[in-house]
Amino acid sequence: MNSDIKSVLIAEDVLQAKIAELGAKITEEYRGKDLLLVCVLKGAVIFVSDLMRHIDLPLDIDFMAISSYGSNTQSSGVVRILKDLNASIEGRHVLIVEDIIDSGLTLSYLAENLKSRGPKSVEICTILDKPDRRTAQLDIKYTGFQVPDEFVVGYGLDYAEKYRNLPYIAILKEEIYSN
Repeated sequence: MNSDIKSVLIAEDVLQAKIAELGAKITEEYRGKDLLLVCVLKGAVIFVSDLMRHIDLPLDIDFMAISSYGSNTQSSGVVRILKDLNASIEGRHVLIVEDIIDSGLTLSYLAENLKSRGPKSVEICTILDKPDRRTAQLDIKYTGFQVPDEFVVGYGLDYAEKYRNLPYIAILKEEIYSN
């Protein structure tokens, strides 16, 4: 698997330090509020697991699965909800936790969908932001790292459901995904 990696972009220790920093900020800004983390499956599950251990507040977690990629490396632009929330978010402070934001189309759709359900607030937290690919306007409250327009894997991010278990963020060799 490591032979498929072009280079490590963000090392495990650097990732974990940033996650602790994000958790501390979220703790301060949501103190006294009814916080619900909404994890976007599958990619953000590792990030949300680590992040929530650094948030020193009572909180709930729920999961959504949405897709605009299928098995492609580029978004189709058509967003589908594959798994919806289990409970109502009305009156709650919702923090969407995402692995990576590139075009922003999928997350923009998700944020608007959740806002229509009557929460007190909807904010976004992502471990990776790829602003060079942005086509949708998004207000991202918490960002871990900005990354270049490369195909990245690891720490929950995949190519064809592989590489999610890498403890770091890496750039995948082009010949792996361009075949």
